[in-house]
Amino acid sequence: MKTLKCTGAFLMLASALILFSFGTRKDFTGLIESSIRFEKELDELPKRENRAFKEGEKLTYRLHYGIMNAGVAEMTVKPEIIDIRGRKVYHVVVNGYTKGAADWFFRVRDRYESYIDKDALVPWAFIRRVDEGGFKFSQDYIFNHYTKKVDVGGGEVYDIPAGIQDMVSSFYAARNLDFSQAKPGDIFSVKSFVDKEIWDLKIRFVGREIIDTDLGKVRALHFRPVVQKGRIFKSEEDLNVWISDDDNHIPLRAQANIIIGSVKMDLTKTENLANPMAFVN
Repeated sequence: MKTLKCTGAFLMLASALILFSFGTRKDFTGLIESSIRFEKELDELPKRENRAFKEGEKLTYRLHYGIMNAGVAEMTVKPEIIDIRGRKVYHVVVNGYTKGAADWFFRVRDRYESYIDKDALVPWAFIRRVDEGGFKFSQDYIFNHYTKKVDVGGGEVYDIPAGIQDMVSSFYAARNLDFSQAKPGDIFSVKSFVDKEIWDLKIRFVGREIIDTDLGKVRALHFRPVVQKGRIFKSEEDLNVWISDDDNHIPLRAQANIIIGSVKMDLTKTENLANPMAFVN
């Protein structure tokens, strides 16, 4: 499980490094409606302000493995807000693929989806379709934030704390954290349900920088996710993430030095952002 937990930490701020997706998909709206009993006295969940993203947002990334241009990843908030028995829900899809030589050596086609409550910013459903080098598996999680349970299928139900996130919604929840007073060494965290376990995804603030991107120079916040050493990373310094120093908090770049090489992710395109980006002239 240590390897999966490392992956979860990375996903929170640099999902595009590990989420390459295509694959089957089904509509989970009806399943959520049939699985969760929405009662009037329970309809109110704690509200959380969302300033970081909006419907229709799309982020596109280029992935490098060493000097190889290895793939593309996209994170999309679908433009349509879904109504599930009176609750407004974002549908987020993360997808991408390996390309070129990387696709020939190790073909990856994964798909991750999350149905996120618009007001409470917690997930109602999480869908995972993995196809990596011929290895395939699926996960379908249904969250009930009224009873504080998550149904992972096969008769398995787990207790969850209030405000729990999934692997994808953690990324969007983290983007809404307040970093305005962050000082080097400060640690921020988001609780997430990953592979049938509750885990505290943590990131440590390094400092403020200006970095060059495909879109131009951008003010950035530099973080190092707190990771397990030894299995994938030799030290905590081997994983670095830069996000935009504005209200969007978009991951601009992520770089990982892993035991078998190095991986880098760079933002190449944005669409329909909620706020102006922190460009530097």
